[in-house]
Amino acid sequence: MNKFFDSSKMSAADAQYEAQKIAFAPIIFQVARVMRTSGILELLQKHNDGLTLESIAEIMNMSIYSVRVLLETSLSAKIVSIDENELYRSTKIGYFLLNDDMTKVNMDFNHFVNFKGLYELENSIKEGRACGLKEFTTDETIYPGLSKLPQDAKKAWFDFDHLYSDSAFSDAINVLNEYGIKKILEIGGNTGKFSRLFVSTVENSHITVVDLPGQIAVINKNIKDLGLELQINTVPADMLDLSTELPSGYDGVWMSQFLDCFGENDIIRILQKASKALNKNGKILILEPLWDRQKYETSAYCIINTSPYFTALANGTSKMFGYKELARYIQKAGLSITAVHDNLGFSHSLLVCEKSESK
Repeated sequence: MNKFFDSSKMSAADAQYEAQKIAFAPIIFQVARVMRTSGILELLQKHNDGLTLESIAEIMNMSIYSVRVLLETSLSAKIVSIDENELYRSTKIGYFLLNDDMTKVNMDFNHFVNFKGLYELENSIKEGRACGLKEFTTDETIYPGLSKLPQDAKKAWFDFDHLYSDSAFSDAINVLNEYGIKKILEIGGNTGKFSRLFVSTVENSHITVVDLPGQIAVINKNIKDLGLELQINTVPADMLDLSTELPSGYDGVWMSQFLDCFGENDIIRILQKASKALNKNGKILILEPLWDRQKYETSAYCIINTSPYFTALANGTSKMFGYKELARYIQKAGLSITAVHDNLGFSHSLLVCEKSESK
């Protein structure tokens, strides 16, 4: 039974109120973002004793009308409070909007990457393609053009990706050390953060990174700048190209937040191709934030609600996983999950897979 998102005891009145929050969610989102970017939230948090509407407008050099609109919507969203003396203060929600890294990264990702493209979600659902991607490119997926996104969108995309993956890398490398894995093929290297951390942490280690040509160019520059050419080499390749062949003889094939970029059939083909790169006792290592293996409902909420980005903007076919869903794909690829290491970083699980005996 799912332990999250239980609404069975909600009253009808509460349910109706929650429905209105959903109906007005885009407005609440943009007001909350402007409260942060305009400096009003920061101002309120510096004045714990509270400020009047007029004093906020004067300090911020904004019209009373503009500040009133922002404050009243913020009041309805419990971002600010107002007392009997009409003094406004930031609430705990306001504090997290301004100071919490996860909240800031999620908000920027949704504003700069998702907001306009999600207008096409309904068409994306119907057509099975990323209709919202036209906001950025004419490509079929977002990945070939990541390095060419507008600067705000590119920063938001990579900040979002790194927030959720980077916190788990050190914990995952400790697990890899327990298995004695030193020679790795990494599929989907992003900017090369994991590869750099792996070779700098594990003695006598080597890693080969496979990614699209645009990302390989970024990785190669980072490798060269750090003088890591002897420990890290790269292979430009498109894993969706049926003719792509991977080098072989590796202790492990590493994929961090990579498989969630593909639909079911492509996932199975990628896993089958990856298994051919392993040595006799090699392991496929899959790092993913599985929503149903989270410690907290907040994490599960964030992970689940990333999926519409994939539908409308990334590729139209992929999503974030629950454990059973991903396990089914792994089994179809002829692999067995031999271990699961949960709670790496603040949201990830590491699935250790081997070739099934029947294969």
